[in-house]
Amino acid sequence: MQKIQAERHNFGLVGKNISDSFSRRYFNDKFEALDLKGYSYQNFDIQSIDEFPEIIKKVPHLRGLNVTIPYKEEVLDFLDELDETAREIGAVNTIKILRNKKLKGYNTDAYGFRKSLEPLLKEGHGKALILGTGGASKAIDYVLKELDIETLFVSRKPGSDDQISYTELSKTIFDEYTIIVNCTPLGTHPDSEKYPDIPYQYLGNKHLLYDLIYNPVKTVFLTKGEEKGATTCNGLRMLELQAEKSWKIWVG
Repeated sequence: MQKIQAERHNFGLVGKNISDSFSRRYFNDKFEALDLKGYSYQNFDIQSIDEFPEIIKKVPHLRGLNVTIPYKEEVLDFLDELDETAREIGAVNTIKILRNKKLKGYNTDAYGFRKSLEPLLKEGHGKALILGTGGASKAIDYVLKELDIETLFVSRKPGSDDQISYTELSKTIFDEYTIIVNCTPLGTHPDSEKYPDIPYQYLGNKHLLYDLIYNPVKTVFLTKGEEKGATTCNGLRMLELQAEKSWKIWVG
């Protein structure tokens, strides 16, 4: 009797230097747990977004992609459609390959961040500092504003009125802005000894430090916050939530 081959469903992560990615492990474990034959997830580690069209062209049975640093904004130029939330944010981390081969972009980072942040919010958490101005920071800013939390970006090279430099951070600002979200890659494995250059001495138990990094589990940024009594959270729960949201988009 001829063996029936399972239909192929390929997924993947587009990024740069992503050998230690969360997504590949998460989804391949998910496929195995659900006994989904013919499903696979792989990394597409590219040095330039110009290589993106080759992935779409050459990878057979491609159903969906995640996008990570540094391409969440650059990938927009290659998409045919955008979900309304992704359009408002201006960054994409999930792509669905439609039946007509067109590419539709979504942002599930916002969903993951909001669902993981809300249980941690307390009275007095009305203003937030966002460290970094890349694609991930746009989703963070979007969510915080949805929650009526005022935001201020901190950048090495401030380029607009809603951005300040690290050298401008002061006790007065830290007394006012009690949420601090690290959207920079500083502290990511294997360079886990690095951390954002902020005045940690001004932190206290009213502060909430959220790090989008999940490897290591506790970055120097979070450790320094804990030492001052701050509430801390890493990016693992956000990643899990955004991954599940991506999955629902792909199979929906």
